[in-house]
Amino acid sequence: MEELEPFYGAALARCPGIGGSRLQNLVAALGSARAVWEAAPADWQVPDFGKTLIQRLSEFRRGKKDLPQKLHEECHKLGIRLLTIWDEDYPAMLKEIFDAPAILYVKGSIQRDAKRIAMVGARKFTPYGEGVAKSFGAGLAKAGLTVVSGGARGIDTASHKGALQVPGGRTVAVLGCGVDVAYPPENRRLFHNIVDGGGALLSEYVPGTPPLPAYFPARNRIIAGLSLGTVVVEAAKRSGSLITAELALSEGRDVFAVPGSIFSAMSQGCNQLLKDGARMASSVEDVLEELGLLAEEKKPRIEPKLTPEQRRVYQVLSYEHPLTMDEIIECLPEGEVSTLSFLLLQMEMEGIVVENELHAYRRAERE
Repeated sequence: MEELEPFYGAALARCPGIGGSRLQNLVAALGSARAVWEAAPADWQVPDFGKTLIQRLSEFRRGKKDLPQKLHEECHKLGIRLLTIWDEDYPAMLKEIFDAPAILYVKGSIQRDAKRIAMVGARKFTPYGEGVAKSFGAGLAKAGLTVVSGGARGIDTASHKGALQVPGGRTVAVLGCGVDVAYPPENRRLFHNIVDGGGALLSEYVPGTPPLPAYFPARNRIIAGLSLGTVVVEAAKRSGSLITAELALSEGRDVFAVPGSIFSAMSQGCNQLLKDGARMASSVEDVLEELGLLAEEKKPRIEPKLTPEQRRVYQVLSYEHPLTMDEIIECLPEGEVSTLSFLLLQMEMEGIVVENELHAYRRAERE
C-alpha cells in the first residue's frame, strides 16, 4: 500500500455523513481510498450512498483537495500512526463490532490479537472505587491482559495507573479527542507513561480535535469493541459507564460489575447491573475465571508408599504416556520380568497405577 493511501481514507472519513460502513462500501466498489477520492461523483453510486451524500462529498473534496497530504504531514510531525480497517494489524475484535471505525489514529503500540479487558467507571469516585480500580488494573495486567479505558478522570485514570504498576503491564486509552490533546490536562504525564510502557493512545478523531461532549459516548463503542469484556468498577445510576456496558452486551461481550455499598450513590449503577444479570466481580480471579483465563493451580503430586520392587516399576512409568507390558519389560532388569504382572495388578488395586483399554499402564494421579 502506498504511503498516502491510508490518508485518503482519513480524508474521506472527515466528510460529514460518511461513517465506517459507507466508507468501506466505497473502497470495496472502487478498489482503494485514493481511487474513491479521485473518482468522478458518478462513480460513487454505491449502496447506502444517495444523491445528497454524493453532492456533500463532491463539495467537501472541492475545498480540500490537498487534505490527504496535509493529514500525512501532520501525523508524521506528531508521531501519530494511522491504522485503517483494511490493515492487517487492525485489532481483530474491534473489526467485529457494528459501526467499527474505519480510521484510527494511534500513538504507541496496539497489538492485533492481544487479550484486552475494558475497565470503566465514574469520574467522581470514592476511595473504595479508586482502590478497586488500581487493584484490578494491576491484577489483570499481571495476568497478561491489556487494560483498556477512556483516559478520563476518576476510575479510568486509576485503572490505567494500576496496570502501569506492574512490570510490563500494558494499557490502552481510547480518547474522545485527538491523541495529541491531553484531556484532562493533568493526565499528560499518564498518557506519556502509557505510550512509553508499550501501550497506546487511540482515537477515531483527527489530531487537534477538542474534547467535545458528543465524542465521548461514541468512543465507548471502541472501548467495548476492543475488549473480551467490560468491568464496571463504580458507577452512579445514570453514569456514562453504563453506556459502555450496554454496548459490550450488544456485541455479545461479557459485562462484570464490582459490587458496592447499598448506601453509596456511586454504587447504584453497578448494583443495578448485578440485578440485571451482569457477572459479579469481587476479585480479579472472578474475571479471569469467567473468561477462561485463570491458570489452574498445579497441585503437588504425592509420591505413594512403595516396596522396592514396586518402585522400580513405578520409575519406568509416567503420568502422561501409558506403556504396554512389553515396553515396561524392556526397561526392567531380567530378574523382575517374571513378577511384573503381579506387581502391576497389586499397584492397580492400591490405586498407584491405572490401566487403559489398550492394556497400557501409567501413574495414577493422587491427592
